[in-house]
This record gives sequence, C-alpha cells and structure tokens, in this order.
Amino acid sequence: MKELLRTNDPTIIAYASALLQGEGINCFPIDVHMSVLEGSVGVLPRRVMVRSQDYFRATAILRDNNIDLGR
Repeated sequence: MKELLRTNDPTIIAYASALLQGEGINCFPIDVHMSVLEGSVGVLPRRVMVRSQDYFRATAILRDNNIDLGR
C-alpha cells in the first residue's frame, strides 16, 4: 500500500474516496480516529492509502479533479 493523500479536511477524504471507488480503485483511509488523541482540533492529518499497482492511476484521477495530494 502507498500513501496517496494527506489532509486535515475530512470532506476531501470523502470526495477523493468517492472518486476512486467510482473508478474501481479501492482505497483505505487511515488516521481517521486520531481526533480522540488531539481533542477534535483537526491538527493531525488523515491519510488515504491505495494499492501500489493503483497508485499512478489514482494520483492522475485526483489531480484531474484538482485535489491537492498534500505532500
């Protein structure tokens, strides 16, 4: 698995996940429950992971939709 996206905005993660799933690419958001540790401030970024073989196509899909990959 490779890190595709890193952001503090949960709406971007939902949007990116919907785009990827619409193209048949499985993704896995991680760090989504970190707000328990940070006190719901939104300081710690959340990440979206994809399989290594889907990484190139997934980055192209997100860039075509003007989503900053946060790296």
